[in-house]
Amino acid sequence: MLPLLLLLAVLSATAAASLRPHPLDPLTPAEITAIRAAVLDSPLVPARPITFHYVGLDEPDKADVLAYAYGSGTRRRHRRILRLLPRRALVARNASSSSSSATATVLSHAVHRGAGFPTLTLEEQFAAVALPAAYQPFVDSVRRRGVDIGDVLCAVFPVGWFGGSTTDEAAGAAKRVAKMLCFVADSTANFYARPIEGVTMVVDLDSMAIVDYKDRVVYPVPKAEGTDYRAVKTGPPLTGQPAPGVVLQPEGRGFHIDGNIVRWANWEFHVGFDMRAGTVISLASVHDDDAGERRWVLYRGFVSEVFVPYMDPVEEWYYRTFLDAGEYGLGLWAFPLQPGADCPNNAAYFNGYYAGQDGKPVAGENRICVFERYASDVAWRHTEAGFPGELRSRRRPDVTLVVRMVVSPGNYDYILDWEFKTSGSIKFVVSLTGLLEVKGTSYTHADEITADAHGTLVSENTLAIYHDHYVTYHLDLDIDGTNNSFVKNVITAARNTGDPATGGAATPRRSYWTVRREVAETEADGQVDVNAGPADLLFVNPGKKTRMGYEVGYRLIPSGATAASVLADDDYPQRRASYTKKQVWVTPYSKAEKWAPGLYADQSTGDDGLAAWSGRNRGIRDEDIVLWYTLGLHHIPYQEDFPVMPTLSGGFELRPSNFFERNPILRIRSGSTHGPSKNCSCDAR
Repeated sequence: MLPLLLLLAVLSATAAASLRPHPLDPLTPAEITAIRAAVLDSPLVPARPITFHYVGLDEPDKADVLAYAYGSGTRRRHRRILRLLPRRALVARNASSSSSSATATVLSHAVHRGAGFPTLTLEEQFAAVALPAAYQPFVDSVRRRGVDIGDVLCAVFPVGWFGGSTTDEAAGAAKRVAKMLCFVADSTANFYARPIEGVTMVVDLDSMAIVDYKDRVVYPVPKAEGTDYRAVKTGPPLTGQPAPGVVLQPEGRGFHIDGNIVRWANWEFHVGFDMRAGTVISLASVHDDDAGERRWVLYRGFVSEVFVPYMDPVEEWYYRTFLDAGEYGLGLWAFPLQPGADCPNNAAYFNGYYAGQDGKPVAGENRICVFERYASDVAWRHTEAGFPGELRSRRRPDVTLVVRMVVSPGNYDYILDWEFKTSGSIKFVVSLTGLLEVKGTSYTHADEITADAHGTLVSENTLAIYHDHYVTYHLDLDIDGTNNSFVKNVITAARNTGDPATGGAATPRRSYWTVRREVAETEADGQVDVNAGPADLLFVNPGKKTRMGYEVGYRLIPSGATAASVLADDDYPQRRASYTKKQVWVTPYSKAEKWAPGLYADQSTGDDGLAAWSGRNRGIRDEDIVLWYTLGLHHIPYQEDFPVMPTLSGGFELRPSNFFERNPILRIRSGSTHGPSKNCSCDAR
């Protein structure tokens, strides 16, 4: 293949500071255009043609961003800091133009000669799937199955890595290849439900040619009947439909957006977009009303990777071990959100711009939505019946702010929510829906299955294959400052032998539990299987204490979907995503360490990435540390998941733990979130 180059480009700083973007704002269309021009004009990039695989913000050094965002001083000082902060972009591209008046300059460039390749572009995938219709061996295979070639759609699947070198020794150059699988789409929108099983093609993405072909076995193509999910195809509406509802906000939205900064209730944070990560949340801080100050919580957070390995080892399936962020790009496969359906009518939207294969900016409308959620949940309440002749009740409604993106990399849809609560918590919710990836089979009834079929028969001739979903978050926590520690409060059982403090005799109680506090010293201590035993996992600031003497902190609370990988350690997909053996990893902050499987995920070998970095066993006590949390789900498909899967959710929460001096929403405004009610006793007393 042509050289794979990693470039660092700096954008012009000639604009007035008042007009310059926030240091963490995503690249604008004008900036992407300038970066393209700089790359094409640069003498450091002699080879042509050029394919742009990734163009993203290379954020300034963290200390400089913090000085800009939180530093004291006048507005003039902040403008001066902003002028000094460079707007830089990281560019990954293949080189095999025209001149321009570039407002960017290429600072550096390096040739990547190691394992792995950058994200597949949309354009090369579209070009590849057009090849099979003109490839005679495939046309013959389709004809043998009684299928019209005009009814066939194909998709590009990464090949993974299964040992050996990713370099073609004879040619002396690495091969960017992918596999293609095809489906019948004549009578259904759900073409994934009608695979042309047994056929596999390998396409060289650089020469854009089919270089290998196998038609190993013929299975019936599943029928189209019962596979469609469109209303016109599914039959009459269900009886007993819920009544429609709307969200009314008589005073308007409760949040304010200033550029990419969102302010709501006691929260303030920055929203960004990246073509690989999708949504990026930065500089999240919460206002402590009792202390009268804004306090840091999160510097930068995003989904680092989505690992989806399938569990059928046969020729057409063994390599289906997807790294959706690194191979496909979550931002690339985020599509417009529909008001009133994907997001409520009270939502506001952010666009997401990215660079196409030619380096030109591509507009992504309504990629992220922000809205207030009114779910009739309770923020806090108490009813007291202990006063004679009187019942005292107090409660406060819970309203939250949600930042949402929906990613559809092929058959699955991932609804990715950040939910901010006035209590200071941040909830992370991943909801899975979409279409199962199925395998054609001769089976028409479960009674016919006498050996491991590696899946569930969800319809005649249709096996939904077992698989996993692992969604890994990169969360650079800054709890009241950059230097934090990771603490495990381990629940430990004890026998009652009396009170050692007073020397009192033992009561009839025989056992209890207490807490053993363990402070992680190194990265090895920061790797945790949350299912191994009961413990609270906290991130504390050892330099800040409450008036009662406790270190201020936040704790991690898993809420479902805590599966860890059960694949063998020496299995190739597991080597590429070895971090999925444990849900929690804690590492020292490094600007270069963002992507759990490494920078180049396609055909990666596991030699780069989270597990490799953490193997250095660096110190993490009282340091600037990062939490990597993997939400995991073993998915055994069931018939209800077909033809389209009802939403299944899991998540986790970051919750204040001795961060505030008391309940921070004790004084939250009372009242109904849905208008006045004669039965409401949510008074202000």
